Amino acid sequence: MENTTRLPTEVLINELQSYGARLVDPKAGHESRRGGAGPSDHKALTIDGMTVMVPVHTAPAFESPYLVEKPDEMGRSRISRDGTVLGEVSFPLRPRFYERSTADGIPYSQIAVLHGKDVLATTVLQTCIRYQSRTKTCQFCAIGQSLAAGRTIAHKTPEQLAEVAKAAVELDGVKHMVMTTGTPKGDDRGAAILADSARAIKAAVNIPIQAQCEPPEDDIWFTRMKEAGVDALGMHLEAVTPEVRARIMPGKALVSIAKYMASFEAAVEVFGRGQVSTYILAGLGDSREAILDICEKLVALGVYPFVVPFVPISGTPLESHPAPRPDFMHSILGPLSRMLVASGLKAVDIKAGCGKCGACSALSTYERMLTK
Repeated sequence: MENTTRLPTEVLINELQSYGARLVDPKAGHESRRGGAGPSDHKALTIDGMTVMVPVHTAPAFESPYLVEKPDEMGRSRISRDGTVLGEVSFPLRPRFYERSTADGIPYSQIAVLHGKDVLATTVLQTCIRYQSRTKTCQFCAIGQSLAAGRTIAHKTPEQLAEVAKAAVELDGVKHMVMTTGTPKGDDRGAAILADSARAIKAAVNIPIQAQCEPPEDDIWFTRMKEAGVDALGMHLEAVTPEVRARIMPGKALVSIAKYMASFEAAVEVFGRGQVSTYILAGLGDSREAILDICEKLVALGVYPFVVPFVPISGTPLESHPAPRPDFMHSILGPLSRMLVASGLKAVDIKAGCGKCGACSALSTYERMLTK
């Protein structure tokens, strides 16, 4: 961004992720999804060298004080607040691999999508045991929406994922890959299907992979995933206090925080410090103190806590839940970034995944400010 901005980059990112942005041209950048597995209802914007996911299809975004002008053919645009131009932003252009389809006619974009500017992301199983019932489902989750809308397929085979990953690296210079999954039946919690997928991808192309699943019952799955080619692991708490977990994700809350902590410790032994991470959604009801308290425990274990502002997704029970205020995010991300830098856990050192990409939170921008 040009020096015309009146806001520090990390403050601007917090504001954009809380309030969203209005687009003069809703088609700017490559297409974004409405609903579906996250991040949804967003567009990728590059600000001061940082690519961030900004809500554009959410209710708050329609009333946002931020306006992004129609970009030029290179994707460059200007952003203003209440009529005052703050500086330049740019939209990552549509990836070339989106033009391709598999031999059996499935568009590559239904198998994996571009997140941020250089991350390939896929939900291997687009179904989940916790999504079948609204009494058990995570209230923020829209994993079934993109499947119902025909924008994806229920199960991506290892061969399909390998084909798309190879094309994304060769055509678009994609740097790393995120594989998440709905939780299937069985004690491995999805680890088996992630291991099979990673093995096929690594046989086709050399790309760092983060796998994401619930903690498997048996810790042996961490070794199996690592041996299959998984470089980093995400096991996502989302909410951190028992009452918020029970209210927001009643099914997943049956997996206790104690089980998560034991699994984190076992996973760090396999993947190494900083290569295991967890997603924490700020704004669902957990206090600043509760989030920072568990982050301190996670950092001590060598786990990277990726704290992101909750963004309501249309079509979910929480679609009208407000996003957290920017000052709330600042009060968490400031101390957390100092904690991470002091302990040597930094986003730039993660081999693959959400924490490395950093587009859904200003956290890595705070880290960058501390290490300049």
